[in-house]
Amino acid sequence: MRSRTPDRLCAEAVDLAREAAEEAALPGTVGEHIDAVADGDRVVTHLFACNEPGYRGWRWAVTVARASRAKVVTLDESVLLPGPDALLAPEWVPWSERLRPGDMGPGDLLPTEADDLRLEPGFTGEDAPPPNSPIAEGMAADVADSEEADVLPGSPAIQPAPERGSIAAVAEELGMRRARVLSRYGLHSAADRWEDAFGAKTAMAQAAPATCVSCGFLTPLPGSLGQAFGVCANEFAPADGRVVSLGYGCGAHSEAAVMPKPPRPAAPVVDETIVEPLSLRPERDGGSVEETGPAEELGHS
Repeated sequence: MRSRTPDRLCAEAVDLAREAAEEAALPGTVGEHIDAVADGDRVVTHLFACNEPGYRGWRWAVTVARASRAKVVTLDESVLLPGPDALLAPEWVPWSERLRPGDMGPGDLLPTEADDLRLEPGFTGEDAPPPNSPIAEGMAADVADSEEADVLPGSPAIQPAPERGSIAAVAEELGMRRARVLSRYGLHSAADRWEDAFGAKTAMAQAAPATCVSCGFLTPLPGSLGQAFGVCANEFAPADGRVVSLGYGCGAHSEAAVMPKPPRPAAPVVDETIVEPLSLRPERDGGSVEETGPAEELGHS
């Protein structure tokens, strides 16, 4: 059982411990004696302050020990250890977890892990039919019937496989002759990322006069992604050259409404069929009131 009380002889071997620390450290960087900690029976670790720049709060730990019934204390080990208030480097994080979009620069290489969930195996040529299978013989017969084919004497099975009709040619034409292609998980991850950046819920789209689905600057995407995304080709738009959702929009829409012109007042129309009402006018000398019409008010009899 470990003793809580340091051995007396080991605890008094401060000079021996200091000499060992000074031998391992740079000259003048071993500070004052801090404490003596019992690590076991007749085993004590002496702690010294470290004055070396860059190691604030670190301590030199020198362990001394003695054998049972021995009077001589011997050196066990010396090491630089962090203290409670030591300045430590942040916890190590693998580069794959520290990498962020935009961190790559010219000449940088980004290896993709073999088990990356965003990718799945593409066309490898393993699905090609065996040479003597009925499918291969049928393909060879098609070559023999072609005018451009080089027919070799012998069985149809030994005829050269058609280049344009082969599985490899079709896969290459469809853009699938790659070691790995985008998986369903990778496709959904990209779609969610693009929707967050240039989607219908962004502030720009909420204030837009119309969505990208009706914009003339939208370049459609091929494949299944084209059902929800396209590429903006308007150099003045905030998403120029970016993948945008069809529900996204901005003020640079090709059919954005222009400022309305000020309304022009309508031309006056004289309607002669309206009868003017009579007006009442008092006499100059006072007395009764006479009725006058519009003609009399204008001075006509």
